[in-house]
Amino acid sequence: MLVLPIGQLFKGSQNSLGLLTTDHRCQLGTTSGRHASMSPDSTKTEVGSYFISNYPPFSQWTRDGLDDVVAAMQASPREVPLGLYLHIPFCRKRCKFCYYKVVTDNKASDIERYVAGLSREVELVSQLPAMGERPFRFVYFGGGTPSYLGPRQLISLVDRLRNSISWDQAEEVTFECEPGTLSEVKVHTLAELGITRMSLGIENFNDQILQENGRAHLSAEIKRAWEWIAGAGFPNVNIDLISGMVGENWSNWRDCVQQTIRLAPDSVTIYQMELPFNTVYSQQLLTGSNESPVADWSTKRDWVNYAFDELTSAGYVVSSANTLVKDSSRVNFSYRDNLWQGSDLLATGIASFGHISGVHYQNLSGWDEYLLPLEEGRLPLGRGLKPTAMQLLIREMILQLKKGYLDCDYFEDKFAVDILQQWSPVWRLHAEAKMLTIGKGRIELTRQGLLQVDSLLPTFFEPQHQEVRYT
Repeated sequence: MLVLPIGQLFKGSQNSLGLLTTDHRCQLGTTSGRHASMSPDSTKTEVGSYFISNYPPFSQWTRDGLDDVVAAMQASPREVPLGLYLHIPFCRKRCKFCYYKVVTDNKASDIERYVAGLSREVELVSQLPAMGERPFRFVYFGGGTPSYLGPRQLISLVDRLRNSISWDQAEEVTFECEPGTLSEVKVHTLAELGITRMSLGIENFNDQILQENGRAHLSAEIKRAWEWIAGAGFPNVNIDLISGMVGENWSNWRDCVQQTIRLAPDSVTIYQMELPFNTVYSQQLLTGSNESPVADWSTKRDWVNYAFDELTSAGYVVSSANTLVKDSSRVNFSYRDNLWQGSDLLATGIASFGHISGVHYQNLSGWDEYLLPLEEGRLPLGRGLKPTAMQLLIREMILQLKKGYLDCDYFEDKFAVDILQQWSPVWRLHAEAKMLTIGKGRIELTRQGLLQVDSLLPTFFEPQHQEVRYT
């Protein structure tokens, strides 16, 4: 059993950084920012990232780590699940709160060049020794807006991908959609292409709020898209909501929750609005206004708490700090759960993040710097990092805690570490604050802890990562 002195793992300020990649969302490789709201009683929504999705911090990944990435890709395949992420960066417009790698004002020739490059990248990664003969356990089309592509472009992309790979054995194939980009033909095309989980980025049902926040769609497009999706018979349909969009109030939020219940999706994902550095709102705040346009954290948590109460009363089950499911015996989150238990992820597309043979990596984030290597037959690797055994443990522990509980025996068996003993002062700190309870072999977050779990996670970071930029 590995047990280090707690002082070697936890000391110094709690002011660290966080990053949202949700449902594995791609980030701009050039942005940076500290964690925006670390202490449980911090309320103001300040500029900086909040949502944590990986460890060690992305700022620690460097070009010097690419030798480890290449070695990992050339290694024999591990006996862990394998996933594939495909980043489609195109959007109709950039939302004012968006901090992902997106491209707007797209020409057909740009889309064709990108699709060709992405297909070439999938061909190259399919030949990596680390992939071996493993089938894909899960596949995720993220963005940007994958549904920006037209039916013919989607068919062309999938046909080219299937020249190199197959996801016939995948238990989950997710596709992110923006309501206004959908048509009935496109929805049925996606069903025919084998998509099993449609994730619809509604965010809010109010036209005024959608427009204020720079969303491309309006409520009429939500209604139309939902009818097409419901008629296509996807095994799992997810709705995304954001608590605390600019202009949000209690009346509107209640209406959003009730409209969601009436639609009765298979799962609901709720994010709390934040202000990473590279958003329109953040730049406005940093250069002019002294007041944050976003509701404070306590208000946003009250809104999510209300949503949890209403949705559970309607038969949903809380699956994590951000997700609820209508039928937990039928709907799971293969992408999330496998990633949070250390699976391999082949990441393709501009600026995308992956994890292979125990090593983190990210693709290049510039348009030409991503595409030119592929057109020359080379992978567009940008930076990487080989975590230590302890860092891999911390990564899995903090991510799994976002589900609301930890099975201590899992970490004892996999890492030979007693996490209760290893971080006993930190667990005690959070227990005294009523963020969690500790039972025999199990740590369980209270509702209060679940609603602000991302503010708790940096307390488990190693000392050298307590005061560094995250991205």
